[in-house]
This record gives sequence, structure tokens and C-alpha cells, in this order.
Amino acid sequence: MSTIAIRRDDATADARVGHAAMKLEVVVIPVADVDRAKAFYGGLGWRLDADFTTASDHVVQVTPPGSECSVHFGTNLTTAAPGSAQSLLIVSDIEAARAELANRGVAVSEVFHYAGWNRVDPNGQLSGPAPDRRSYASFASFNDPDGNGWLLQEITTRLPGRVDTATTAFASTADLVSALRRAAAAHGEHEKRTGQHDENWPDWYAAYMVAEQSGAEPPL
Repeated sequence: MSTIAIRRDDATADARVGHAAMKLEVVVIPVADVDRAKAFYGGLGWRLDADFTTASDHVVQVTPPGSECSVHFGTNLTTAAPGSAQSLLIVSDIEAARAELANRGVAVSEVFHYAGWNRVDPNGQLSGPAPDRRSYASFASFNDPDGNGWLLQEITTRLPGRVDTATTAFASTADLVSALRRAAAAHGEHEKRTGQHDENWPDWYAAYMVAEQSGAEPPL
């Protein structure tokens, strides 16, 4: 198998294609019992968008809180075996997210982190959040009634290049509150370094929160 690379300066005609917005709209998970899955995901607080029932088919769409991507399950949607899906959910506070799931009666794992990149070896999974609580490194997991796996990953600061630097958005009030608290803590350290009260703290907060989300260098 060979790969053909197209140089940017030779691909003027294709530039428009490269910049076309392609947003992930829906992922399909395989389930054996549609009504059971609907009840489970409804119990998580996921929004019910659609429930189509015909003489031969039953299809449901739900959306996790704050997500722009929805989830489909139902009859005649996929040939995958029920319980074979593995999906990732992003949260800004892993411990708060885990506590909410537990309060909803979900059998959710304890918070954990990995010793390395091997995500299959059970010995590589260590108890508790990442020691330095760095972004991307703390997890929790749960399964739906069919065994489809969901992995929660805590992300507070995106790596450079992974978000549109011209856009800053928060998926929920809880995400915004968490970002404000991190900005407040960082601003406290900023005032310690300068040795004086910062009258322009709203500007500093805003710059910090934008930088944190885009992965840029935070203000000094």
C-alpha cells in the first residue's frame, strides 16, 4: 500500500475541500434491547431527541449534556454485535462527573490513571487521578446494559492546535464555573508574583481562560 502526498502549493483546487466544516453528528452503538437502552441513557440525564417506531423498526437518538454529537441506537442500524462499542466522553472535572453517575445509580469505576500508553493491560491502570492532575490523564469508566463501554476523560487544557483559537466555548454552566475557579487560582499566583492587586483582573481571567482552552501560553 502506498500513500500519495499532495503538496499544499500544488493543491489550490482542493483547498476549499480541506476547509469544509465536517462536524461529527452522530455515533451508532449496537444494543439488543432498544427500550432498555433508552431507559438507561435517559437515566443518565441524556436528552431524548427522537424516538422513531414503525411496524418493523425502532430507532432512538439521545445526546449527552453539553455534547454537539448525538448517539443513535435501534434496530437495523448496524451489524456490530451488541456491547462491542467503545466510546469516549470528555469532562472538565472527573471526580464531579463520576459522583453524578454514581448518584444516578450507574456502576461507574473509581477514578484512575494509566502508567503508560498501554490501555489494555489491567496492571497498567492505577487508582486515583493522575498525580499532577494534568489534562488528558485522569479517567473513569462505565458500561451500558449491553456492555458498550464509555470512558470518561478529564480535559481542562487542550494541547496546541486541537481547538479553534478564534473560538472559546463552554458546554455547560459547570464547565464555565470550573474554568473560572482555575483562572481564580492562577490569578492568585499571578498577584503573589507581582506583589500587588490587579485592577484588570477580568481581562486577565479572560486571557487565561482563552489560553487554557486553546493550549496557548497563559498570561504572566
